[in-house]
Amino acid sequence: MQWQKQNQRCSMFFSALKKSPCEAKTFCWLFLLMKIESVFRNNERIPVKYTADGENVNPSFVISKIPDGAETLALIVEDPDAQRVCGFTWIHWVVFNIPVNSEKVVIKENSIPGIFGKNSFDKKEYDGPSPPKGTGIHHYHFKFYALNTELKLPEMSSLDKIKEKMKEHILDERSIIGIYSKE
Repeated sequence: MQWQKQNQRCSMFFSALKKSPCEAKTFCWLFLLMKIESVFRNNERIPVKYTADGENVNPSFVISKIPDGAETLALIVEDPDAQRVCGFTWIHWVVFNIPVNSEKVVIKENSIPGIFGKNSFDKKEYDGPSPPKGTGIHHYHFKFYALNTELKLPEMSSLDKIKEKMKEHILDERSIIGIYSKE
């Protein structure tokens, strides 16, 4: 139903623009994707304030173009470059059941926007980038998931449990990648 509604919007939009069906379909899907804004842009350096070398507080985010039918968001922050150091992807932040009450969600700096899952530090909080010196640039993936339900899980749930509960309820997912290194 939700996709039909969005496809209907696209059809009306592109009929007005008189685009070809192929161009319209490609552009339409880009037009509908969730949008993420933060204090850093995609593939840009994360300001020191939001790292373990600074204040170690979470950055702010504005998530817009959230799909119809979304009730909550989940956010997972991963460092896949940690694999070359410790052998696995390091999880810096897990938050689920972030309420969607309007067309956009604002996550404030240094906030508790939902229920915390367990990160790789075995904590229920944001722990900012802190790559070991000499390991090069690390890419931190801030992954947002629009879900059509609230997840019935307790605080400090493992990422595996959260992903298992989410998998049938994902309406859209978008990432913004921030980079950080210690030279």
